[in-house]
Amino acid sequence: MLVIPAIDLKDGKCVRLRQGDMADETIYDDDPVEVARRWVEAGAQRLHLVDLNGAFAGRPVNGAVIRRIADTFPEVPIQVGGGIRDEDTVQAYLDAGVQYVIIGTQAINAPHFVEDICMEFPSHIIVGLDAKNGKVAIDGWSKLSHHDVIDMAQRFEQMGVEAIIYTDISRDGMLSGVNIEATVALARAIRIPVIASGGITNLDDIRALLAVEDEGISGAITGRAIYEGTLDFVEAQQLASGGVG
Repeated sequence: MLVIPAIDLKDGKCVRLRQGDMADETIYDDDPVEVARRWVEAGAQRLHLVDLNGAFAGRPVNGAVIRRIADTFPEVPIQVGGGIRDEDTVQAYLDAGVQYVIIGTQAINAPHFVEDICMEFPSHIIVGLDAKNGKVAIDGWSKLSHHDVIDMAQRFEQMGVEAIIYTDISRDGMLSGVNIEATVALARAIRIPVIASGGITNLDDIRALLAVEDEGISGAITGRAIYEGTLDFVEAQQLASGGVG
């Protein structure tokens, strides 16, 4: 299982939000490239970048920073989400060296878009399903849709997406522990990998996910915990890679 550091970008800086609230941010660093360097040197095997401004604007806003990170660390697979709403944006990110693009709101609002880009860019498309009480949230988590998470995941699996990132938004940025039950229920319902996100707080959460890794959980995205020190990234990476812990 991969432990994947999150670098959330707002106004060109590395920040974290609580429950997706753009007004409730913590700025961790003014230079996201140096943040990426810290995690790469600590052994990260993938980076998770989110253009927070882009998620709200519906178009890339921090694209230049993302390109700099991809240029600086060409050997590290990068997955990017936030404001990806058309094929040109997907193409631009892949051309910049990004390995995977994450489709969120647009996947729910226009599922045919996912089908089209899976055909156009096979093996590069991930869908992010952000949910609360089993229902999918959209538009930077500002709205709760009527769509069921598992139903949508199964639909996107049929379209050919590489993986599903599942975030329990009631726990994201709250350091309240990962929602194991909901994550496992989703993983059991589909054959493609599930990447867990939201609420990961410490090594116990990593151990809990490793215990159910065989259900189809391929990764765990962590943000606030590694920036605030409740989770030691190096320890988590060693544990997930089969080391001691």
